[in-house]
Amino acid sequence: MLTVPTEIMVLMNGFAPLLDPRVWEYAKVLVIGAILAPRKRTVTSALRVTGLQADAQFQNYHRVLNRAVWSSLQVSKVLLALIVAAFVPPDAPVILVVDEKLERRKGKRIKALGYFRDPLRSSKKQAVISAGLRWLSMMLVAPVPWSRRPWALPFLTVLAPSEATDTAHGKRHKTAPRWIRQMLCQVRRWMPDRDLVVITDGGLVAIETGLHCTRLRKRVTYVAPLRLDARLFDPPGPQPGGKRGRKPRVGKRQPTLRARLHDPHTVWDTHEVHGYGGKRRTVQTVTGAALWYTPGAAPLPIRWILVRDPEGKLDPKACFATDPDAFPTDAYQPVSTLSPFQILGWYVMRWSQEVTFQETCAHLGFETQRQWNDRAIARTTPAILGLFAFVVLLAHHLCGDQSLPVQQAAWYVKKEATFSDVMVFVRQYLWTHVQFANSQANTRTLTIPADALHDVLQVLCHAA
Repeated sequence: MLTVPTEIMVLMNGFAPLLDPRVWEYAKVLVIGAILAPRKRTVTSALRVTGLQADAQFQNYHRVLNRAVWSSLQVSKVLLALIVAAFVPPDAPVILVVDEKLERRKGKRIKALGYFRDPLRSSKKQAVISAGLRWLSMMLVAPVPWSRRPWALPFLTVLAPSEATDTAHGKRHKTAPRWIRQMLCQVRRWMPDRDLVVITDGGLVAIETGLHCTRLRKRVTYVAPLRLDARLFDPPGPQPGGKRGRKPRVGKRQPTLRARLHDPHTVWDTHEVHGYGGKRRTVQTVTGAALWYTPGAAPLPIRWILVRDPEGKLDPKACFATDPDAFPTDAYQPVSTLSPFQILGWYVMRWSQEVTFQETCAHLGFETQRQWNDRAIARTTPAILGLFAFVVLLAHHLCGDQSLPVQQAAWYVKKEATFSDVMVFVRQYLWTHVQFANSQANTRTLTIPADALHDVLQVLCHAA
């Protein structure tokens, strides 16, 4: 077994009560091995990199994922508490972003396998369908000390099969917005007193989600993109005296956002906003309050904002939030100090999740796992995504008051650290502080020059 230093166990001990003590010893090996292993993130690769390839009881490590009794939901709860305590001030809202991710897989034994639109291979003109597993991942968007942009840290991921797959196995189908509402209820139970903001992308927008956020005992602010042809209405007026019948749900219909976009009488405000990567961009905006209404659902009170590029290089966009009376002047200020314009600031934050998905594929071996067991599949992918947040948390804990080292080269100058620098920093600490199990009974000591050892560690730590 491994001997993990105290600095790391301070964070890992929060998960120890969730597993049986014997299972916990095997789980620690898988976590350290998953961080250090290059390329594939399988159980065998974790054992090889930690020097346990000769362990005859290797099946015990597989059983952590496919047989052991533990709750991944409780693991998500502990992980969320740790990253919120580390990166979110006590009086700031907890900003969450939810998006779907396709894990391309093949195999007859994978029951949840379905066919979905592949966003990485598709374009506006042509949609590419790929076989795989669809996951919905909820992430905490928070500032980190070594970057100008906020990072999205995954903590809760659920499997969302297609309707055809659920029907084939006799299960009741849940749509993606319904999964999001269920995840949001769980987070609200975990954090009953914190102000929550949840952001979704265009494919996951639903009026029902917004209504659900407004009906919770402590409201959740819902931010999402809005179609330019959405049906917007004024609030209903008072019921005329003596008129019988049900009171109208909505009042007079407002012009669509597309009509306001082309209306020469629309008054636009010019602002400079912080775009993706901290770059400042000049945009023109117009905002207002309305009831978003679709037959079959209750009207949703929203504050909408329409954005256009004065140079015409970018397509016009619109987004909304469900609390029209409170929006922040700064994304990390208390909800009581909100202002309408910063809906756009929240909306831009959703792009951090795309970076997280890309870095997880590049450095944590997403889509390289090869489990076939239903329970192992349901646990492995959420664990890999959650490992991204744990590695960031570990780097923040190990750095303390010092800055995170940035890996530089003569041909590649970086202004700030990325996740690859985080991985290198954590791996260097693990390689030099963890006492690994040796697979051979007879060993002999070799003297390695410090420069040669440094070069070897650099190669090991930079391995994808």
